[in-house]
Amino acid sequence: MFLPKDPVILLSYVNTQLRDNYSSLDELADSKDVAIEELTKKLNLINYFYNEKTNQFIAKQ
Repeated sequence: MFLPKDPVILLSYVNTQLRDNYSSLDELADSKDVAIEELTKKLNLINYFYNEKTNQFIAKQ
C-alpha cells in the first residue's frame, strides 16, 4: 500500500482513515498491509504518538 512519505501528510491521512474507516490502528494496518512499527516510527519523528483511547495520533505533551 502506498502511504505518503511526508510525516505531516501521513499524519493527516492516517488520522482521517482512523476516524472514518477503522476502529483501531491494528485494523488499519491489517487492511492497508503496512507494519504498525513503520507508521509509528515515521509519526514519532514529528512527536506524534498513537492514543488508543481516542484512536488517533496526537502530539506528545
